[in-house]
Amino acid sequence: MSTPSGFQKQYAAYRWRLHRNVFLYVVLLLSLLGLMAWAEQKGLSRNLIGPIFLFATVMIYAMIGISGRTTYAEEYYVAGRRIPAMYNGMATAADWMSAASFISLAGALYLQGFSGNGAQPGGLAYVMGWTGGFCLVALLIAPHLRAMRLYTLPDYFSQRYGGRWPRILAALAAILCSFTYLVAQIYGIGLIASRLTGVQFEIGILLGLGGVLLCSFLGGMRAITWTQVAQYIILMMAFLIPVSWLAYKQVGSPWAPIAYGEQLPKIAELEQKLMNDPAEIAVRAEYLRRARMLELRLKDVESAMRQERLILEEQVKDLKFRNADYSLIAKARRELLALPKDAATAKELWQKSMHDNLDRAQPLGGMPLHGQAFQGDPNGNAQEQELFGQSRLNFMALIFCLMVGTAGLPHLLTRYYTVPSVSEARLSVAWSLFFIAILYLSAPALAVLVKFEIMNNLVGSHFDALPHWLAQWSRVDASLVEVSDINGDGILQFGELKLGADMVMLASPELAGLPYVISGLVAAGGFAAALSTADGLLLTISNAFVHDLRIQTGKGLGTQEGRVILSKFALLAVAMLAAFVAAWKPAEILALVSASFSLAAAAFFPGMVMGIFWRSASRLGVVLGMLSGLGVTLYYMAVNTHSLRAVLHLEPSISGLWWGIQPISAGVWGVPAGFVVIWLGSLIWPDTQDALALRPEVNPYPGL
Repeated sequence: MSTPSGFQKQYAAYRWRLHRNVFLYVVLLLSLLGLMAWAEQKGLSRNLIGPIFLFATVMIYAMIGISGRTTYAEEYYVAGRRIPAMYNGMATAADWMSAASFISLAGALYLQGFSGNGAQPGGLAYVMGWTGGFCLVALLIAPHLRAMRLYTLPDYFSQRYGGRWPRILAALAAILCSFTYLVAQIYGIGLIASRLTGVQFEIGILLGLGGVLLCSFLGGMRAITWTQVAQYIILMMAFLIPVSWLAYKQVGSPWAPIAYGEQLPKIAELEQKLMNDPAEIAVRAEYLRRARMLELRLKDVESAMRQERLILEEQVKDLKFRNADYSLIAKARRELLALPKDAATAKELWQKSMHDNLDRAQPLGGMPLHGQAFQGDPNGNAQEQELFGQSRLNFMALIFCLMVGTAGLPHLLTRYYTVPSVSEARLSVAWSLFFIAILYLSAPALAVLVKFEIMNNLVGSHFDALPHWLAQWSRVDASLVEVSDINGDGILQFGELKLGADMVMLASPELAGLPYVISGLVAAGGFAAALSTADGLLLTISNAFVHDLRIQTGKGLGTQEGRVILSKFALLAVAMLAAFVAAWKPAEILALVSASFSLAAAAFFPGMVMGIFWRSASRLGVVLGMLSGLGVTLYYMAVNTHSLRAVLHLEPSISGLWWGIQPISAGVWGVPAGFVVIWLGSLIWPDTQDALALRPEVNPYPGL
């Protein structure tokens, strides 16, 4: 069916206005960057550059959000279904490249290399899994969902299977996996806001939360789409400038993938040199000695606590008696106050510290060789063979979970409801892959360039000559940077420096020696990445409560305008709850995001694929399949994740990995369970003929 010529002219004029507005936005952004660089040269304080970047970018997003305000359901939920494929691809890329991709992906590759360490899959698994997931979206999911003209992912389960329970379960699963993902974004927002402004982490979360609500509260998907386009442009500039400068600085070419290939062999040489360096060996020996001391303490915790307290009390008395410097007395008092209050707390703390010291007693501080395919040796002894098999299995399991999780993420799939047609949905996926590939080709290069910079230039520096950014980042969060002179020689060894995955990208401009204005831009880019994903997740959760669960009370809330208003208040409540949870710092960003992918994979992927390609998939079958897949995944995570075990008060005997697969890849068990149960349930309890007659076609492509 052809589109009317009048509508074609209107749509062409609409697209031209979009191109003009985006061009003006890029000019405004470059002008802001140039103005800030000029102001820094003229003496503008670094303490002002960060807040100015934060305020300016959030105000840009706020203006876009306010201009996109609406109370119409079609505009609020799916942006009027008129977003061009290229801009939808850009918005999808921003929605997709969350704090995990922007902040943590390069850090994961820096710490884990390609292969990981057996228990932890390598960083390359994230690149391959997430990219492969978009291929699944393009081939299996996006065109089918767009053809059905729905608002949300639970709408698909409602229309395809009928009844209340498929929709309710899909809505609850959407809330669960999206909230887990959202907490990671809010954590990233707090981290960046605190670094930009110098405020406490918890206040940084609230500042960032205001930015999220300004973008999404008034206009829903319409406002979020255009703020995400703006955020994509900022985050790509923020990512490409440091990595291009590092590449130019090290090999003379700004093309990061070229520099990446040249620096990998140099990294391998530096790794071998550091592994055999006597100073590094001395550092590892000291970490091993500390681990053995902690092991002795754990044999009699209460006695060790008493002895430790007596030693510190005597130290304080001795310092006072000798009229020592006040800073030394204050330090001894802090150590005394920091002692655990009871034996249970001491045991948990000392066990964690013992394992950390044992890890850092390994060559390269426990980090694997960067270019090694898998840990262990298939031709070595039994232990090496087991490590090789475990490393390879966890690598493949994580890739699988990230791929099928991508194809089941509610906030991502909803983006393909916003384009005008099925063909535009396919084209939109292609644009998404293009825009995402720009970052995913650069992230592995950044990890290698940062590692070379640290190994070749930073390691070997005197402690009194270390760059100021190390101390600044450690003040934001002590877990991000840890530096200590373990062997007492006054020179920094590689084993004496521990960087958190969440700060490798954010500190790259300072590591590269770029002006501080670029650090402000990078922080603004990370802020944009977290904001863009948080916007989409908040809208998905609030829509699940109001649109999918049909939660509505009071007169007038049954109308479209009433549901939109209620969705806005649900969005506000969810945002506050996510901020409260993120303030606890429950886990690293990448771990939280990985868990949400396993949950989405188990909950949605089997039901969607079976519903699209097997007409006999029944309502009861999919209900049982969703419950089974999600139940298996949640159980595996609960019994094998230390923090969850502590919350649930599980006994030590209730644990154990299946074939050594880590809990972040729990979806590798939940997805097959979902498929099998849907198949068996549909055979045992098929739908009635009346229900089959009302069922939509498996491959509905009107308009093609």
